Amino acid sequence: MSENTKAFIDNLEAGNNADAGEAFKSALRDKMGDALDAKRQELAANLFNGKVEAQPISDPKPEIAEPGTFDRDGNVVGQNDGSVDIDLTKDETK
Repeated sequence: MSENTKAFIDNLEAGNNADAGEAFKSALRDKMGDALDAKRQELAANLFNGKVEAQPISDPKPEIAEPGTFDRDGNVVGQNDGSVDIDLTKDETK
């Protein structure tokens, strides 16, 4: 049993709840620190053995939509199927 765990139990038994809380936090920090150290050692040992896979550095690129066709005023006209929907040689303002 760790020193902080023993202090936690002793303080609870004595009714010192504030001290028991601090001892509990210390015991939890020690336990998490030990777990993190073990994981670091595991990752370091496996780093060059090919057991750890690289994570993607960004989200996949979005798919770009096909642009529509445009009239003289810049408004989108219909779906773009590769053909031109307007004739710029005609004057549509008359």
